[in-house]
Amino acid sequence: METLALSAALGSLIGLVLAFTGAGGGILAMPLLVFGLHLPVQQAAPVGLAAVGIASAVGALLGLRERVVRYRAASMIGLAGILVAPLGVALAQRLPNRPLLVAFALLLAFVAWRSLKPPAPVDPDAGRPLPCQVNPAEGRLAWTWPCARALAATGSLSGLLSGLLGVGGGFVIVPSLSRNTDLDLRSIHATSLAVIALVSVSGVTAAIVQGTLDWRVAGPFAAGATAALLIGRRFARGLDPGRLRQAFAWVSLVVSVLLLARALG
Repeated sequence: METLALSAALGSLIGLVLAFTGAGGGILAMPLLVFGLHLPVQQAAPVGLAAVGIASAVGALLGLRERVVRYRAASMIGLAGILVAPLGVALAQRLPNRPLLVAFALLLAFVAWRSLKPPAPVDPDAGRPLPCQVNPAEGRLAWTWPCARALAATGSLSGLLSGLLGVGGGFVIVPSLSRNTDLDLRSIHATSLAVIALVSVSGVTAAIVQGTLDWRVAGPFAAGATAALLIGRRFARGLDPGRLRQAFAWVSLVVSVLLLARALG
C-alpha cells in the first residue's frame, strides 16, 4: 500500500511538470522512479513511458477539443516514432544499468543546458525558409518533402529515446516544431502531447511483450500523473513560461548530477 501511494505521489509530480512545461517534463519520470522506488532503468523506463503516454493522451484530447492539435503533423511524427520505439526497448534490455544511467544523466544535463541558454535573437531578414509553414488560405501546414523529412526525423529520434530511456520525447519534439514550423507555442505543445501519446503506445506494447512493465507500479503512477495534469492545466496559463522553463532546467540539472553520482557508485 505504501508503494502504491508513493508511486501515485511521484506520478502527480510528473503530471504537474507536463502541465507547466507542455510535454518536456516527461524526462523526469524515470529519475523519480529510480530514486523514489529504487527501480533499475530497465524497469523504470517502461513505467515512466506508460504514465507519460496516458497523461499526454488526455492532454492531447483536450487540445483536440480546443482545435490546437495539428493532427496531420502529429500523425507523421508519431508514425516514425512508433516504428523506431521497439528498437529502443530492445536495446535497453540488452545494455547494463550503469551505462544507461550515465547516458540518461548526460541527456538530462544537455536538456537543462539548452533550457537555460538564452534564445538567439531572431533576424527576420536572414535565415532559411521554414520547412513547414501554415497555408494562410487553408489554415493548415503545407506539405512538402523537406517538411515530411523534418517531421519523420523528429519522430525517429523521439521514438528511439522513448523506448531506450522511457522519456516522452517532448524535449525533442517541441524544439523541433519550434525550429521547423511557424506554429504558435500552444499548438506546438498540444501537438507534442499527441505525438508522445502515439509513440508511447509502441514502446509500452513492446515492454509488455517482453514482460518488463509492472502495472502495479505503472497504474498508480499513471493515475497520479493524469490527475495532476488536469489540475495543473488550470493554473499553467497564468504562469510565466520563461520562469517555468528556468525552474525546470535547474531541477533537471540537479537530477542529472544525482543520476551521474549514482551511476558512478
